[in-house]
Amino acid sequence: MISKSRLIIALLALALTTSAQTAEQRTAQHLDAIRKNPSLLLAFLQSMPKGGDLHNHLSGAIYAENWIDYAAQDNLCVDRTTSSLLPPPCDESCAKYSNKPEVRCAYSDHVLYNQLVDAWSMRNWNPGEGSGHDHFFATFDKFNLATINSVGNQLAEVAARAATDHLQYLELMHTADGLNAAQLGHKLGWDDDFGKMRDRLLSSGLKHVIASTRAQLDRDEARKQEILGCATRHPDPGCQVTIHYLYQVLRGLSREMVFAEIVLGFELAQSDSRFVGLNLVMPEDWYVPRYDFDLHMKMLDDLHKIYPKVHISLHAGELAVGLVPPEDLHFHIRKSIEQGHAERIGHGLSVMSENDSIGLLKEMAAKNVLVEICLTSNAKILGVEGANHPLPTYLKYKVPVALASDDEGVSRADMTQEYLRAVETYAFSYLDLKRMARQSLEHSFIPGESLWLGGFRVAQECASDHPENGKISATCQKRLDNSEKASVQWQLEKKFADFENKTATEQE
Repeated sequence: MISKSRLIIALLALALTTSAQTAEQRTAQHLDAIRKNPSLLLAFLQSMPKGGDLHNHLSGAIYAENWIDYAAQDNLCVDRTTSSLLPPPCDESCAKYSNKPEVRCAYSDHVLYNQLVDAWSMRNWNPGEGSGHDHFFATFDKFNLATINSVGNQLAEVAARAATDHLQYLELMHTADGLNAAQLGHKLGWDDDFGKMRDRLLSSGLKHVIASTRAQLDRDEARKQEILGCATRHPDPGCQVTIHYLYQVLRGLSREMVFAEIVLGFELAQSDSRFVGLNLVMPEDWYVPRYDFDLHMKMLDDLHKIYPKVHISLHAGELAVGLVPPEDLHFHIRKSIEQGHAERIGHGLSVMSENDSIGLLKEMAAKNVLVEICLTSNAKILGVEGANHPLPTYLKYKVPVALASDDEGVSRADMTQEYLRAVETYAFSYLDLKRMARQSLEHSFIPGESLWLGGFRVAQECASDHPENGKISATCQKRLDNSEKASVQWQLEKKFADFENKTATEQE
């Protein structure tokens, strides 16, 4: 039997060891202790600070239940057969034999209501019903009419949800001009001389599009502030979420329309600090994005010379074997980086099908190109998940990654669910998750110098400051005041300190 004195010594040693541990270490141990308990794991990840969501389509982020509300506010109708929104006039009756009832009829017709939610999202979809890819992308045309007049509401919704998810930053993809640039490009037509085409756009109305887009965003953001009560005594926490925009180019349009949108994206990012870059969207496997892929890269390469400081993030490699001809799997990611000047890659699923894939991974690591990882979206759209997902391979080759939501409304998820899927699938540690959260802000396009040096060491001006005590030296405050990025990163560090101290205290 162990002597009483030895037991006391052992207990004292254990107490000293525990007290010597940092709050971060105890938080990491707590995650390890609960990772097999789904309910406790969910609560832990819900409360954990997550940094930023860098891959978030605004229209895809809205839940179908809210699209119904926005459509009803606009007095829109719905086709019962296709579940697509239609402009008024609507049928006068809400009866089930009515083919074009008002959307608000769904409030008193649970069958219609559930039909719309299922048609406008991935809720209740299962592989036996057909292609998840096709169902997912078909949703956007169905609810599209509701997107036009509700941008302020949409911004309020995503900001409030981000705050609930303990995010500090959103980088939203948004075609903020309502296709005005594309229409101008269509009107002016194509010219093989990119310089002439750009000049003609700017002299024929694009400057007006820029001004009207900025003015509309002013109104939309004011509406968001109003809905969230940001000027009241009890503002919604979403008011504290920093939001910037990537102008969203629709690469499935005709070449002259795509070029006009790319030019608008560059111009907006150069003239309005709310826009921090651009991205090309729409399914990579559709005919026009495939056929015009090289042309789009040439557009970006040419215009990058004119706007070298504008950031670019590109969807690339959102593909799987069998979805496209094999040759389309061999070059999209590399060309997006080397010719399209992408600083970040969205999805990157087909990286191991690229020519010299290992060389590409090493190149991405050397160039510090981050991959925006969208686990739920990849699983539901392309069926790529678990061991078949390249996330562990990116980490093996030290390519920076950050978790992202993609289209959380359509996918019926949020950032907490992305973190939960990552932990349950890949057994990530707390430090793994913390690194990805920090990388989301480090690779964001927020203006200003970073707070961090290599390895997330805090810059010298703030190295002796401690976020948890709320005291900041004059030199550190100056750095934060001069850099929006450093300020948001400091917020994350403070949130981490608070979270870890709270978690460690609860385990005593």
